[in-house]
Amino acid sequence: MPRLIVICGPTASGKTALAIRLAQALKTHILSCDSRQFYRELNIGVARPSADELAAAPHHFIANRSVTQPYNVSSYEQEALSTLEQLFATHDSVIAVGGSGLYIDALCNGVALLPDPSDELRAELKEHYAEEGIGYFQSLLKRLDPDYYAVVDQNNPIRLQRALEVCITTGRPYSVILQEQQQPQPRPFDIVRIAIDADRSWLRERIDRRVEEMIANGLLEECRSLLPYRHLNTLNTVGYKELFAFIDQRCTLEEAVEQIKLNTWHYAKKQFTWLRRYNDLQWIQPNDETILQRLIG
Repeated sequence: MPRLIVICGPTASGKTALAIRLAQALKTHILSCDSRQFYRELNIGVARPSADELAAAPHHFIANRSVTQPYNVSSYEQEALSTLEQLFATHDSVIAVGGSGLYIDALCNGVALLPDPSDELRAELKEHYAEEGIGYFQSLLKRLDPDYYAVVDQNNPIRLQRALEVCITTGRPYSVILQEQQQPQPRPFDIVRIAIDADRSWLRERIDRRVEEMIANGLLEECRSLLPYRHLNTLNTVGYKELFAFIDQRCTLEEAVEQIKLNTWHYAKKQFTWLRRYNDLQWIQPNDETILQRLIG
């Protein structure tokens, strides 16, 4: 049976480099599971693989659509499975890599079927959001489902609203319903999941250094080019929203950069929390050569 090797881990832990080395050794392709690297307008701020890295192994779902094109995890699941079907016709193994837990789950397990809210509830939540802002969603979700609140992107109003819709409609925590519905859907391939368990101080230093490199490589200029799209939820992303605050003269550039570092670190900790939910992960240290030998051999 063909094999999907999934490489996950926190941001800046070295997933891309490991995926490329493995893809080269196995002479195969890489599927991105990063929900922001799909968009061609986002480059520096999402740590998109460089031109040399993209040339080192065939990649899929990198810069393949515009931020103006709506996309969701269900669509990704369908498109990624179709791509895998084609690739497995000529390859025994394919690599999937990324830090977006929802997209990895969709690829490996399928998208959970969740109840739809009433039109009245959805309208009521939107009205609260319009009047009170994202803080209303955050405080309500923290009360109704503290477990999901701990791992969700708390600045993503779409995900917050969806969780609230399910909590209120069912009277139960969204996280519990997700867990119940996470019986993996059958896949016509084996799945091997590798997670990078980086030392926290080492990872914090890597994050800080990468943010500084992003600024040096033109992240501020990239943000200025994205101003026409800043209203889109896709741009409500670490690395962009902080620099938008600087552009709006709500902080200094130094303050914005330090906030990017801090928010990226917080995101990395949430990724660790998400990954700890799984009992089938093979945890490795960065630059672990034995995993390459084991998977190749």
